[in-house]
Amino acid sequence: MNLAERDKKVIWHPYTQMKNPLPHIPIVRGEGVYVFDESGKKYIDAVSSWWVNIHGHAHPYIAAKVAEQLKTLEHVIFAGFTHEPAVQLAERLLPLLPGKQEKVFYTDNGSTAVEVALKMCLQYWVNTTKQPRTKILAFKEAYHGDTFGAMSVSGRSIFTDPFASLLFDVEFIDLPNEKNIEQIKSRISYLSNEVACFIFEPLVLGTAGMVMYEAGHLDELIAACQKHGILTIADEVMTGFGRTGRLFSCEALQNSPDIFCLSKGITGGTMPLGVTTCNARIFDAFLSDDKLKTLYHGHSYTANPVACAASLASLDILLSAETLPNIQRISAKHKAFAAQLKDHPKLKAVRQTGTILAMEWETGNDTSYLSGLRDQLYNYFLESGIILRPLGNVLYILPPYVISNDDLDYIYQTIIEALNDI
Repeated sequence: MNLAERDKKVIWHPYTQMKNPLPHIPIVRGEGVYVFDESGKKYIDAVSSWWVNIHGHAHPYIAAKVAEQLKTLEHVIFAGFTHEPAVQLAERLLPLLPGKQEKVFYTDNGSTAVEVALKMCLQYWVNTTKQPRTKILAFKEAYHGDTFGAMSVSGRSIFTDPFASLLFDVEFIDLPNEKNIEQIKSRISYLSNEVACFIFEPLVLGTAGMVMYEAGHLDELIAACQKHGILTIADEVMTGFGRTGRLFSCEALQNSPDIFCLSKGITGGTMPLGVTTCNARIFDAFLSDDKLKTLYHGHSYTANPVACAASLASLDILLSAETLPNIQRISAKHKAFAAQLKDHPKLKAVRQTGTILAMEWETGNDTSYLSGLRDQLYNYFLESGIILRPLGNVLYILPPYVISNDDLDYIYQTIIEALNDI
């Protein structure tokens, strides 16, 4: 049997109806923006392998740092012990975040980073008041992960429907705009004595279809929360590490959140790692002689030294002289191509922020993750050697920062051809 046949016998793939799935392409190696299948065909990884690979595949610098760490310390329990990579990563990461972030709590992926943030906020009110706040505020179209807390604060959808009766209640609000901002702020004020925290994806809602909104309106919502003591959580799992043209999306805000959730690009796409950071207000609420005020949360692989070493290497590359100009170059080319597509009759909308470009195909129906157009688009681009994984009828590009202008132009030209052919 070949690799695809062996896979079919033993593997259950994510987000995939396994009865009649599209063929799973066996990938045998990666190099830069490319991955290669077992026949030698080359594909441009234009979605950074689910938004994680920011510096290209098999990056030699990250690989060398990981190999070095593996020969030194592969792992150690992080309760009662510490190690250099974890401390150094926290020391380097905290000053890069907006506001005054003071502490790093390590986990292993974006969903668990969100779970920790929610637990921090809910227990904050248990630790500090006799009448704890229990409501959470979130956007209706949000996506924060697939664990139960993360699902609860995500918009109700096909991802959450089978578990609806088991999810805790959340106060969902619309994305803010100039027409509804005052109404949303009034609702925050009305609920203020009950709301523990507000969680949001800053500037771009990824899984919702790369839906984008104004920083100024988010700033107003954060200010309204801060006025009433409501804690704020920035889920920068997708938007962090340069995706929106800044190191972190919240750099566009005047008001800084209390907590950040980070993952995906943190290791340069090398291996799993999640981070939840918080300010002194949060951390101090857990300092007590009463051990019941401890944050009882952890993972076997908390602060894995190899993952931390990969993250430190990724940070070196991210902060190097070459990377920011590359981010700016990609952003500028996306912006120019978005302007070119703006009035195309087959597109309902074109959205761009930083290195993220999204095109919402017109289907005659509402935008849907289950749109039949998805498989058509997916296969069309695979045949052309491009990995683009549409969110239903929303096609998006979110490439590694090392992608060349020639490869971007090839992707753009293939999109134009798809608009003519499909």
